[in-house]
Amino acid sequence: MPTEAALLESHALRVERMGRVEALDKVKILVMLPDGIHLRTEDVARYFEVPAEVVKKLVQRHRAEVEENGLRLLRGAELSTFHRDMVSLWGGEGAEGYPQGATQLTLYTRRTVLNVAMLLGDSDIARSVRTHLLDAEKDLRASYVSLDSRVTRIEGCLVGVGSALQELGPVLSRMSHRLDVLDRKLDIIHQAVGAIGLRLTDVSQDISRLDTRMDDLAHRLRNLGHRTNG
Repeated sequence: MPTEAALLESHALRVERMGRVEALDKVKILVMLPDGIHLRTEDVARYFEVPAEVVKKLVQRHRAEVEENGLRLLRGAELSTFHRDMVSLWGGEGAEGYPQGATQLTLYTRRTVLNVAMLLGDSDIARSVRTHLLDAEKDLRASYVSLDSRVTRIEGCLVGVGSALQELGPVLSRMSHRLDVLDRKLDIIHQAVGAIGLRLTDVSQDISRLDTRMDDLAHRLRNLGHRTNG
């Protein structure tokens, strides 16, 4: 885990954390120009509560690095266009307070301001931003360790489940075989019951024919009795 001093000294450590611009507003609200993208040197100095000259000297010492992270210097036509856009966005009476007489203008983005925060030693605000960055990283690492531990436990459980499934496989195979045997037996029983049903139908028809013959025989015997008596 890097320290605040290491962050001030190491360009590589600063690069790794350059995307964490949300840390700025966590410490103090960053007031932007009307376009919501840029700040001037005096705006940056106001945020860090230091003289503007301190910010200018820091930018001079680390010019290449801050330019990599969004620092721009406007002159000529580009500056005039930017002024017109800002006045238009400012609107109303607020436009009168926007300075337009400068021949050049240094602009910063949130990323540039974060870069300054990781370079500026003599500012409590900058120090708080660095502390927030490191604390957030510490919390993230702790969360990662916790998550890694949970994943390890889950993997351990899955190993046990895998072993149980391996043991369960032969049991399920035997159960499937027994069910197949039962299915075949039920088919045989169903066929036998069907055959018995057909046989019972035949027997019922035989009984019906016997009843008819018995009735006929009884009728003939009654007729014979009448003749004998007569």
